[in-house]
Amino acid sequence: MEALHLLFNAITVIFIAATMFTAGLGTTLSALRGVFTNVPLPALALTANMVVIPLLGWGIGALFGLSSASFIALVLVASSPGGPFGTKLAMVQNGDITAAGAMQVLLAAIGSLTFAPTVNAILTAAKVGKDVSLDVGTLVQTVALLQLVPFAVGLLLRRYAASTAQAWHPTAAAVSNVTFLIVLAGMLLGNWHDVVALLGSLTLLAGFVLATAAFAVGTLLATGPPVRRTALGGVAAVRNAGPALAATGIAFAGQPAILGALAGVLLSGLAAALPIAALLSSRRSSQGNP
Repeated sequence: MEALHLLFNAITVIFIAATMFTAGLGTTLSALRGVFTNVPLPALALTANMVVIPLLGWGIGALFGLSSASFIALVLVASSPGGPFGTKLAMVQNGDITAAGAMQVLLAAIGSLTFAPTVNAILTAAKVGKDVSLDVGTLVQTVALLQLVPFAVGLLLRRYAASTAQAWHPTAAAVSNVTFLIVLAGMLLGNWHDVVALLGSLTLLAGFVLATAAFAVGTLLATGPPVRRTALGGVAAVRNAGPALAATGIAFAGQPAILGALAGVLLSGLAAALPIAALLSSRRSSQGNP
């Protein structure tokens, strides 16, 4: 089992790096500048992901009357933006990969700093859980190594070795696609006991509703054409599991009830976001839109 766990972690790392590298290969510096110099775009994305969605997690948890463990798990997920699946969803929906990749890295980096204070504020106001303290330096380094560096390498290849970037892009995309499927299968098989245990509760539904609402919020609080707005909707819908898992282990001693709820919320969120992205892709293909 330990060997399988290590293998799954290795494939997950490859998936994240390959996805961000692929995004970089498909990005130009001028397009990236266009994303960040459009000040309302990152401002709105930060508002959606750092403020609105954590509050949505709190509200949905309270509305559904979740148990303490499930409520904590939902708040942890809602407060952790910049998940690596966000850029993948932009690829799936044929959306604006440049904007998705740039915002995902930005949100993950800033989210490393805001995660613990946000969670603590919500749990204190809701009178649930305890203080969360994390090694911010380690989180920032993880974001840099797994997301920023591969994205930057792909971007520089596109800038200074365009023919190489063009030749490598199909292979990098294939690696991203294959490892994506393996990670999904691993998440389902590795956590099926936890998910089954949640059947009959409202935890899975809460995760599904949160992701759907986050997709809508991320799309509405964005500027530009539909391919860009829905790409940012996808980034908002899938959250960053790393800080949430770290908090569960450090602040809550890896409580099985919270870990199980966390797995259920993450998986139900993907179950909500993937069909939306696939539907958008189908519509764009039928309409002949890139």
